[in-house]
Amino acid sequence: MPSAITYEAALLFWRIVTQIFFREIRPRGAFNIPHKGPLIFVGAPHSNQFLDPLLLTLEVYRETHRHVQFLTAAKSLQRKAVGFFARLMDSIPVSRASDEAKPGTGLVYLSPDDPCLVLGEGTKFKTEFTPKMQIMLPKSVNSAVAEVVEVISDTELRVKKEFGGDSGKGTTRIRETIAAGGENGNKGLAFKVLPFINQQEMYHGVYQKLKEGGCIGIFPEGGSHDRTDLLPLKAGVSIMALGAMANDPTVQVKIVPVGLSYFHAHRFRSRAVVEFGTALDVPAELVEMFKEGGNKKREAVAKFLDLIYDGLKTVTIRAPDYDTLMLIQAVRRLYKTPGQYLTLGQVVELNRRFLEGYTHFKDEPRVQKLRTDVLKYNRLIRDLGIRDHQVPRAQKASWKTLGLLVYRLVLLIIWTSLALPGVILNGPMFILASIISRQKAKEALAASVVKVAGRDVLATWKILISLGIAPVMYAFYAVVATIVAVKANASLATRIWTPFLVILALPFMNYAALKFGEAGMDVLKSLRPLIVALIPGQQRSFDKVKAMRVRLSNEVADVINEFGPKIYDDFDQFRILVPASAPPSTGNPGIWRRKSSVGQVDAQGNLLIHPMTWIDERLFGWSRSAKCGSSAWGGSTPTQDSSRPATPDLSDGEDHGDYDHAVSYISAYEDASRHKVRSRQGSYADLQRLRMTATTQPSASSSSSGIRLDDSQSLNMRSGSRRRKHSLSNLVPVERIGSADRQETFEDVTTSLNKEASR
Repeated sequence: MPSAITYEAALLFWRIVTQIFFREIRPRGAFNIPHKGPLIFVGAPHSNQFLDPLLLTLEVYRETHRHVQFLTAAKSLQRKAVGFFARLMDSIPVSRASDEAKPGTGLVYLSPDDPCLVLGEGTKFKTEFTPKMQIMLPKSVNSAVAEVVEVISDTELRVKKEFGGDSGKGTTRIRETIAAGGENGNKGLAFKVLPFINQQEMYHGVYQKLKEGGCIGIFPEGGSHDRTDLLPLKAGVSIMALGAMANDPTVQVKIVPVGLSYFHAHRFRSRAVVEFGTALDVPAELVEMFKEGGNKKREAVAKFLDLIYDGLKTVTIRAPDYDTLMLIQAVRRLYKTPGQYLTLGQVVELNRRFLEGYTHFKDEPRVQKLRTDVLKYNRLIRDLGIRDHQVPRAQKASWKTLGLLVYRLVLLIIWTSLALPGVILNGPMFILASIISRQKAKEALAASVVKVAGRDVLATWKILISLGIAPVMYAFYAVVATIVAVKANASLATRIWTPFLVILALPFMNYAALKFGEAGMDVLKSLRPLIVALIPGQQRSFDKVKAMRVRLSNEVADVINEFGPKIYDDFDQFRILVPASAPPSTGNPGIWRRKSSVGQVDAQGNLLIHPMTWIDERLFGWSRSAKCGSSAWGGSTPTQDSSRPATPDLSDGEDHGDYDHAVSYISAYEDASRHKVRSRQGSYADLQRLRMTATTQPSASSSSSGIRLDDSQSLNMRSGSRRRKHSLSNLVPVERIGSADRQETFEDVTTSLNKEASR
């Protein structure tokens, strides 16, 4: 067993690697992790092969400093690189029968009278099978598997249950496939022989870890996949929890469901959210049923597996297909008004709620019409070459639009020049990683029955290949630099130090190239809308799509208000209300560093993330937080979002752009679920809405996206520069804010509420 120092050294190494590969990794619900006692972390969906357990382990250690030991396929441990790091992190090997499958002799088909009786043509069942072994059918019937209970003869054997379960659907499909093959001269199906593997040793090892108060990690779906829904859970996790408590009554195991949500998981510099659900206790009655054995034991395992599945549903997004997932994301973007910025956790939560609502009401005529209109809108903006978040800010082209385009072209040239050395030096590594990872994805897809495109292995192989190539490439560059120094007749000291300096300098150069390259890509993505705006005749198309977005935003809001309370009894209480932007925390926006209302550094104010973009603010009012100037896309009226600049970063992919630079505050849903007000922004936003209702007419207002807002949800739109207001104390409950006198001035309300809270 590796020492704690070795384990933590491995974690440090992988944290550096994952921070380079991912642009952002955001934990959510980490307060749900118990700090002591035996735990089983159950992760899903398993959509990023070896990176899934890494991210889960890293986040658990960062939050609680607890070590998680993951169950890993024994076949994976046989790979040199994967096995080396898995052993460093004390992974528990698990042998899988499917990894040791062998082709069977002859063809098989089902008896017409008994679906559990398998007949063979040219088979050798007596030689190849014994009871408890399994028979697996080909991919054409979803690789159905059944356990053998009796070998009658070389051409007859009996299985424990029907292929595909007791529903009969699997049997029907197998008969249809065999019948279709019979027309082509095939009398049956090919099959594979799966050996019986005794997992008792593995289970006893897990029981001992849990008895010692350790943490076990498992992905109960089995292998990784790239589907939009969860695969059926395997019973192992249920047996581990129930078995550990049955063997030792003093062991109190808890199950922590963990959901992993990725935004373009296979891409370099993508984003991820690791969400921890409420810890589940193991019911004592199920433990007693497990102890009885037989049918009671199987029933207990099945019931507890259902409880685990229900827990996973609270932290995962489970779309029936890819098109539905894209529709949900499009609706979420329409629901989020411009100037409102969601944390990654809020994005995941909104996706989950929208998906649940859509699944429940998808047959409603109004919902079906909304789906049709949203898909039509998506086609229109795709044809125009712009993204949804750019539509509300699209304005008639002017000299300022042309000036902004020219400026950003110059900025792009600067970033490209700064990033070019790193791109050239790392080019061979990127190219090889891309080519080899795609080959590995094809191999994984060919060997799997659950993968759609094999994307779940791409990120893993990109990282592994890069880790293998980088040292070789750095050594090569060090040798080349030394040869150049020798050819240039440099001094002896220079020749000696050259390879060491090159090896030390390359990581810093590559990191700088990474940051400059990101800034350049953000600027590059912002150019297309500017070019489109300058094309003659496009204004009519812009007006059409903007009007359509306004109508759709209103329709989305109305549909949510109509159907939301029907599916959530506490819809209004736990509704995610995006707080209005708080004023800058340090007065006037600074050139070098500007903080958001929670002390986080905004990317546009941080030269390490987007160098020189403050020039863009000052010259063109890009973020509308400058003291003068206006946005070429947003008109001349500054709005509420001055502390959250709208930047070219938002020109990312169709389902990606609105995740950039999310404000890191606690969502209203999270606060309410913990029964206490934690978010200063929430109180501030309520006070802002109070101020809005005190200074405007009581009639409903419309946001810049066209979503109709009543007085309690209006955003405060300013026409002048922003100045710092009195801060509202964290101790003021939201209910008290709502009961304040709306005729009072903003400053008077703030002062009186703070005095009440301090008593």
